[in-house]
Parts: sequence; structure tokens; C-alpha cells
Amino acid sequence: MEVQSVLESEKSKFKSTEVEKAIPLEYDLGNLAAFDTNPIDPKSLKKGKENLLKQLTRDNTQLIMNAIFNLPTKSGEDGVFATLPEPVTIIPREKPIPKEKILTRWEKFAKAKGIQKKKRTRFEYDEKTGEYKARYGYDHTKSSDDIPEDWLIEVPRGADPMEDQYEKRANEKKERIESNKKRQKRNQEEAEAVRKNINPREARKQELLNKSIIAKTSTASLGRFDKKLKNEPKIKNQGIKKHHESATGDMNAEKQKTLEILEKTIGKKK
Repeated sequence: MEVQSVLESEKSKFKSTEVEKAIPLEYDLGNLAAFDTNPIDPKSLKKGKENLLKQLTRDNTQLIMNAIFNLPTKSGEDGVFATLPEPVTIIPREKPIPKEKILTRWEKFAKAKGIQKKKRTRFEYDEKTGEYKARYGYDHTKSSDDIPEDWLIEVPRGADPMEDQYEKRANEKKERIESNKKRQKRNQEEAEAVRKNINPREARKQELLNKSIIAKTSTASLGRFDKKLKNEPKIKNQGIKKHHESATGDMNAEKQKTLEILEKTIGKKK
């Protein structure tokens, strides 16, 4: 009897999950929303607006939770999840829906071959010290090496024995980096052309044509004596033309200009 009384006293502290409404709520569970069209009691509003709002919020929230738990559910490692229906209410967006990202050449190749990008961990095991150290930065794994791995480079057969192999390796690395940057830029330009529904090859031709026009117009003759390309548009003369007046002109106009200059110099008309 004592246990039953304790349970009853604890149960009385919490409100029931069953809520009754004169007019049922209109649910839009896809947006986790509900619309209460029941009229508000003026007497309850006068007694206490804050208490009335808290009570309505609690009851309507309980009704939404009851409706969610009546939906089909599926279990997972993190718990039980309800499958929400499609939203009904159209909510305006501040920004447009993001467009689907255009895949680059490498992304298409990786997707076709099933290659997945793996993120390396921040730390790795150092066999010399037997501890986990950072891959880079202070006290990284290679900091414990007294002798670098490439302290000696074998001269390839047929190569110049006086050639600096370290410098050669550094130059080859720079060339690879530049080549990768060019490929990346080309892939981005092709993806941008595909997004604009333009043939990437035609976009590349147009870009080369524009660059050739810019190079020609940068000369003193504005490309007048340069060799023309096939289907090259005619370049308009963009130079600044100076207007030179005729040496033998109207004497009256010349006299009037001279008098104006004289008036500005003297400051008054005589």
C-alpha cells in the first residue's frame, strides 16, 4: 500500500498525455507544426495571459508528440525514429534552393571507380619512440629522425654526374604542382560551362580567342599588323583619337578666342 501511494503521489505531479480539444488540431507533421483554431476564453485571458499561453503551448506540444508517436517508426543504433510525411505548408525561403554541384573530372572518375576520400588522423604511431605523435607541427613523427630519408640520392644511369639531384627533384615537384593547378583550373572551368549549359570545348575556344584579342590589342599598333586567326572577329580601333583643328580656319573665330584669352589675363574688358 505504501508503494502504491508513493506512485500515485508521483503520478499526480505530472499532467496526463491525453489532451482534449473541442476542435481537433490541424497537423503538418512534415514541418513538425500544428494549427490550433479553438477560440480563446476571455475570462482565462484576463486572469493571466502568461499562464494561459504556457498551458496552450504545453497541450498543443503534447498533441504533436502524440501524433508523431502514431507514425511508422524504425529502430536504429541511436534509438527509435519516426518517419515524417511530406510537408504540406509552403514556407518561404530566404535564399534560393542550392543547385546540384557539378562533378569535376576527378570526382566523376572517383565515383565510377568507387574511390572514397579518406581523412587522415591527426596523430600517427612513431615506431622509434613507441608513442603517438602529430603528423606535422611541434614534435611531429619525423622530428625524431636524426638522418633524413633522402640523405643520399643515386645518380640515374646516363645522367650528368655533376647535376644536382636535389635541385632536379625540387624542380620536378614544382612542375607537378603547376600541372595539377592547371588541371584543377581546367576542371573548374569545364564544370562552370556545364552548369551554364555550354559545351566545355566551345567555352575553351572562346576563352583562347578572347586572350589572343587582348594580347593583340596590347601592342602599339593594336594588332593591325598581326596575323589574323580563323573566324576572328574584327577588332575595333580602341585608341584615343585626338582632334586637330585646321591651320587655316575662320579668322573671326580665331580673333574671338584671342580676345577671350586676353580678358582672362587682364581681368576686365577694354
